[in-house]
Amino acid sequence: MLQNVDLSFPLEELEYYLLILTRVSMFVFAAPFFGRTEVSRSIKASFAVILSFLLFESISPHMYVQYSSILEYTSLVLVEAVTGLLIGLIAAVTMDIAAFAGQIVDTNIGFSMAAQIDPATQQNVTVTGHFYQYAFMLIFIVTGMHRYLMLALAESFQLIPLGKAVFDLDALYDSLLGFLADYVSLGFRIGLPIFCVALITSGLLGIMAKVSPQMNMFAIGMQLKAAMGLGILVLTVRLLPDAADLIFTEMRHMIVSMVQAMGGAA
Repeated sequence: MLQNVDLSFPLEELEYYLLILTRVSMFVFAAPFFGRTEVSRSIKASFAVILSFLLFESISPHMYVQYSSILEYTSLVLVEAVTGLLIGLIAAVTMDIAAFAGQIVDTNIGFSMAAQIDPATQQNVTVTGHFYQYAFMLIFIVTGMHRYLMLALAESFQLIPLGKAVFDLDALYDSLLGFLADYVSLGFRIGLPIFCVALITSGLLGIMAKVSPQMNMFAIGMQLKAAMGLGILVLTVRLLPDAADLIFTEMRHMIVSMVQAMGGAA
């Protein structure tokens, strides 16, 4: 019975699948949750292969790419790699707003020197930054944002057909410039409660220094700011889902902007 099974397939099918695999692989290795260093590379590669096969079967009809040389096909592979990388990278950078907000908080309450290496980005992240990152990643999974990223990747093949990506540099520049403004704005909004408390505490310490010059305000101020900051951090834990929603909304907006800049608007 095995002799009657036909396992042959057209070469165009393999070329089409490899282009899908290129975009999906770059997305998986760059996107948040999927691309974290805690996940082994073999699991990432296996997931990319399986997801690419599912997308290959779901995309209909297959519009095979036309090329005349190996060099031209290589350029198509590079275009797909950049397309998947930009979609995954902008989502990952959006999640870094949590680390930026934590850095603002720790700078004001005196925890900025207690920085640690983040295994995901290999960069120094403060204690509160680590807390925000893992809290938002948990909310990311619970709210199903990882499914949204996979759906966005799947829809990108409809909006940006294989080999048809056109990078609008002006649109990309405008999107990134707007994102940098939102990056700073959202980071300060998340850390605003503790920032305001630290500012009021600094003002009170300044008044106390004038009233009682003999007191060591430097030693008292460090302990008081840390205690007040931790207290406000505990009280504002219930606001983390709302803060995470701000980041996820920005992530959706930036993914749409990136897809439009790469030809999705057409």
